[in-house]
Amino acid sequence: MTYDTVVFDNDGVLVGRTSFDVLREATQDTFEQFGVTDPDPDHVEDMTIGATPRQVNDICTTYDLHPDTFWRARDDTMSRAQQEEARAGRKTFYDDVDTLADLDAAMGIVSSNQQATVDFLLDHFDVGHHFGAAYGREATIESLDRRKPNSHYIDRALSDLDADSALFVGDNESDIRAAENAGIDSAFIRRPHRTDWELNVWPTWDIDCLDDLHQICSA
Repeated sequence: MTYDTVVFDNDGVLVGRTSFDVLREATQDTFEQFGVTDPDPDHVEDMTIGATPRQVNDICTTYDLHPDTFWRARDDTMSRAQQEEARAGRKTFYDDVDTLADLDAAMGIVSSNQQATVDFLLDHFDVGHHFGAAYGREATIESLDRRKPNSHYIDRALSDLDADSALFVGDNESDIRAAENAGIDSAFIRRPHRTDWELNVWPTWDIDCLDDLHQICSA
């Protein structure tokens, strides 16, 4: 199998993940912006990672907040916190991203992170020219239903890149399922946080680093 297009998840694949403590503090800050100084810790955690539209609406009802306004502020605060991590050198691209410069394939990014975060990282580290498409989430509640394993953003990237045979590279089971939903092959990358991870899905490829893609794409 050869691939003319490779699409990547961003956090944990191309760029290091953000500390959960940083993300949780950004969520706490968001509540404080709306005068909620002592939210239930479970609500803070729910709004930090994996929030669903129903959770956003239910939790906002608890504190008499407007869901759309709260979530837009949450995404903005979360993005600014991650941008600061990048500026401080605590969130950086993996060294092997440099090996993609001569990969004979069109490349794109599909992230469940905010579009503003994806755009900032590509510009800050001057790597955006490698990728013909780069999708993150819009700062809306509706975007939560479009996250992987939904193939919504992958489908958009594949269309932009005019892909014929494509591969999606991720570090989560939702990435592998999203590739399946898009009808394309997948590669699970064994970053340090995934070295011994036992999968309940079956990626097409199991790789140790991005350099492995050179052999895969020309196989």
